Amino acid sequence: MADVVIQDRQLRLVLEAGVDEKGNPKFKSKNFNNIKLTAAADALLDVAEAIAGLQTLTLVQVEQNDSHLLSRS
Repeated sequence: MADVVIQDRQLRLVLEAGVDEKGNPKFKSKNFNNIKLTAAADALLDVAEAIAGLQTLTLVQVEQNDSHLLSRS
């Protein structure tokens, strides 16, 4: 059986940055690395919303990206 261990976590804020020439929305992202692995999803969302309040662009979504290490037991 394989073991899965989270190695690191990243918080990504996706912000709307206007529209392109065809009228499709353009997006920018801000990434925050070295997020504590024990941080709760509610806490991450609260922090993301607080950071978004300091931005001039509109927050579209918040992503949590985890990197995992797989090994055999």
